[in-house]
Amino acid sequence: MKIIRWIWRVLWKTTLWFLGLSIGLVIVYRFIPVPITPLMVIRVFEQAFDSEKDVRLTKDWVPISEISKNAPQAVIAAEDQKFLDHKGFDFEAMEKAWENNKKGKRIKGASTITQQTVKNVFLWPSRSYIRKGLEAYFTVLVELIWSKERIIEVYLNVIEMGDGIYGIEAAAQSYYKKPAAKLNRSQAAMIAAVLPNPRRWTPTKPTGYIQSRQAWILRQMNNLAPVGFGV
Repeated sequence: MKIIRWIWRVLWKTTLWFLGLSIGLVIVYRFIPVPITPLMVIRVFEQAFDSEKDVRLTKDWVPISEISKNAPQAVIAAEDQKFLDHKGFDFEAMEKAWENNKKGKRIKGASTITQQTVKNVFLWPSRSYIRKGLEAYFTVLVELIWSKERIIEVYLNVIEMGDGIYGIEAAAQSYYKKPAAKLNRSQAAMIAAVLPNPRRWTPTKPTGYIQSRQAWILRQMNNLAPVGFGV
């Protein structure tokens, strides 16, 4: 019985510590820039052990007030058109993904911008059930504590946008030699077009597929009402 009580106390204390730390971290990141993410650390280690690559970590946090309105419009059009309406989960897209997975197919778009933000800021790349459970937990927390504007601001500042390039400011400077505030619709759509695999594709040398994806994103940007974020 003693060992059972000891295990119970350890589990209880661990749970309390986890809840306190996780909620505290979400609250802190509601107000301050995210300094680094697990993915950034992983990529640095991958580069360090690859003799053919130099270690590169390019990022520059900018507030949403210094990001062109075309950037949030483009990523929402490309990644999550229901972003302003859902509470972190797109259940219709998840159901479609589940049905297609059962048929041996895969569908893109089931992961919302909130979920992608959570994966980048708080978690590690993995497909385990534990990671998915933590993703759901942090998604609920973020939607409760952050505003939609803050979610898109963090997303645009931490998302991987190239090999060693993180965030819209670093992407704008690296690809177009201009600040994120000056991105036009075409440039924002091109950056959004490569997000599914930013280390394979690049806005400066777009493939035919990426050009067609950019054109599709531009059409979606026109069809969506202005999201109201950015300058």
